[in-house]
Parts: sequence; C-alpha cells; structure tokens
Amino acid sequence: MKTRQEAYALLTEYTQKDGLLKHALSVEMAMRAYARKFGEDEEAWGVVGLLHDFDYERYPTLDDHPMRGAEILREKGYPEEWITAILGHAEHTGVPRETRMAKTLFAVDELCGFITAVTYVRPNRMLGEVTVKSVKKKLKDKRFAAQVSREDIRNGAEELGIELDAHIDFVIRALQEGAEQLGLGGE
Repeated sequence: MKTRQEAYALLTEYTQKDGLLKHALSVEMAMRAYARKFGEDEEAWGVVGLLHDFDYERYPTLDDHPMRGAEILREKGYPEEWITAILGHAEHTGVPRETRMAKTLFAVDELCGFITAVTYVRPNRMLGEVTVKSVKKKLKDKRFAAQVSREDIRNGAEELGIELDAHIDFVIRALQEGAEQLGLGGE
C-alpha cells in the first residue's frame, strides 16, 4: 500500500505551481469525503485524488497527460485500479470508468476547480461563503472559468448517480473543511 506521504512527495517532485498543488489537495479532500460516505478506503481514494494530475505541469498536452503519469505510477508500484481511475479522469484517454473510485474522481475533478474559481470571485475569497446557488449561477455563465467543462461536471454527477445540487453541496462541504489549507479561508 502506497502512503499519502509517498504520494505527496511524488506530487511535489513533479508539481511546483501553487495552483496545481492546491487543486490536487482539493480533489484529495473531495475523494476522502466520498470514500467516507461510500464506506470505501479513505487513504486509497485520497492518494488517487492527490496524484490524478501530478504529471500535468511537466506533461500538459493531451498526448502526454495523464498517460505519462500512469507510466511513472506503474514503475513505482502503484495499484493498477488506482492508475485506471487516474487515466479515466480524462475523457480523451478513452479509459472507461468502471469502479466507484474512477467515477468519483471524474465527478469531483472539474467541480473542485470550479468551486475554487467561484471562491476567488467572492468578496472575501472565502469558501465558507460559497453556496450551491452561487456555483450554479456561475455554471450558467459560459465565460466564467471557461476552461472548466460544464458537461464533465454534469456527467460526473450522473455517473455517480447523485443529483447535481446534492453533489455540488457535498463537494463544497468537503472543501470547506480544508479551506485554510487551500488558501480559501478568507482574507
């Protein structure tokens, strides 16, 4: 079993940008929260969330990410189920999401980034002020955080079998628990 400490060391070896590190932490938080909800292995799910984009800074192209990362994880002895979940978080890989872990990673990835973006435009930059209503309002604005796939957010909730509002609320709450660590505790 690979530990969070090992995963964090690998993440920081490949990722220097603060925004990418915080994104990894936010996805880890959401994955851990869903693991608790589903009665799954919180440590494993957290590591998968932490590492899902670890290769992105070095290998940002569709040809490389997350395939290069998968190769590195295999070399380091990470479980194939984890690697498959990581490959499945990116639609362009064509890797099907067959496990609950894989479906959850896909469901929380874009949403974590979007919730963070919504927080940045709040008056106090405080995650505690973000609501389902404020997230859904920004989802309708195609220019806001335009790089975030609204379709992936909707499809992710659907694949999980969770109503979109409930999914957004759950992820907001998961991230609020770690708001200070994410730098989103307010100014």
